[in-house]
Amino acid sequence: MTDVRSVLQVCDPDLLDPVQDSELDCGDAAGTVLFLTDSRRVQKVLWRQLLVLDSMMSLLEGLGSAHQLLEEPRPPQPDGGSRTRWKVLKAQCRTLLEEMEVLLPDLQNRVQQVQERRERLDQLVLMLKNQKRQREQLQDSLLKAQNALRCCDGQLTQLRAESEAVLSRLIGWQRFRNELQQCVAATQGSMQLTLLSFSQSELSVELRPRPPPGGPAPSLEPARLAVSWSPAGRFTLQVDEGTTGMLGNRLTGRRAELGAALLEVLQNYTGQAELLAEIQTLRSSFAIDWVPARRLLVYLKSASLVFHLQVEEGYPRGGARLLGARRDGEALDTGGLEPPGCDCSLTGWLVLLCSSELV
Repeated sequence: MTDVRSVLQVCDPDLLDPVQDSELDCGDAAGTVLFLTDSRRVQKVLWRQLLVLDSMMSLLEGLGSAHQLLEEPRPPQPDGGSRTRWKVLKAQCRTLLEEMEVLLPDLQNRVQQVQERRERLDQLVLMLKNQKRQREQLQDSLLKAQNALRCCDGQLTQLRAESEAVLSRLIGWQRFRNELQQCVAATQGSMQLTLLSFSQSELSVELRPRPPPGGPAPSLEPARLAVSWSPAGRFTLQVDEGTTGMLGNRLTGRRAELGAALLEVLQNYTGQAELLAEIQTLRSSFAIDWVPARRLLVYLKSASLVFHLQVEEGYPRGGARLLGARRDGEALDTGGLEPPGCDCSLTGWLVLLCSSELV
């Protein structure tokens, strides 16, 4: 390094101080990024150094020895030489550095803004990618929905055709049901049996009195029959005592005989319709009891006085007659009791017995 300074001292003393100053200045500006990146100025300095080196090499080639270099007098330096130019360049460099230091915060702010905008742009790009993916998913869903809608339209058309066919059949069945109801109503109007309920082991029917030809129907409550059958093939027919309380029939037999049993009860009920209607009416006014098996009417006038009336076959044509009377279990003489006007009906007898003072 000393030889280099000696050579510079002999060749161009103005270059020695700029080198020293540049070393110090370069140390001060080593921390600035802009000075280190100013490649153009560095290239100029290198180019000048190469020129100096070229001059030194030319000088050294013309010398015979090193003592000749030391003994040779220095050439005079012109006014305003390289030192002055170096100081001018140094002042310009400082001015530019100050301007750069002033502009550097603004540049950093702009760099930060650019970085923020870049991050925001990345977020927007990511958002656009997500929206694009969602749009593709929505398009797929829309396509599937359209396909499903077309399939549903086809099924709806098929179901509409099927529903129209079913509706037409339903209208036909309703018309047929109405006709059957009319037939059932007409059949029940001409029949004396009405089916109330039906199950696997029991059925319930109702008997209605048939009105006589040319006359009104007797005011008699319908009689209800309960028919039950066992797994052994036998049936039990029971008349509901809560309706008339006057038939009192309980029949049993094989299932094949059920029709005959029903016919028997129906004939019995029809033949006694007027009698049963009259007994039903008298029960609201007199304390009476009817024994169907004996065709016997028991009239309780008081707690100790009881009358027995026998109803003949074919009543009311056959009439009724007084069998006897008992008071506290003792028989009474009823020879003087006869209904007025030969009225041998049950109503006539009960009115007579209720109002008579003979017994």
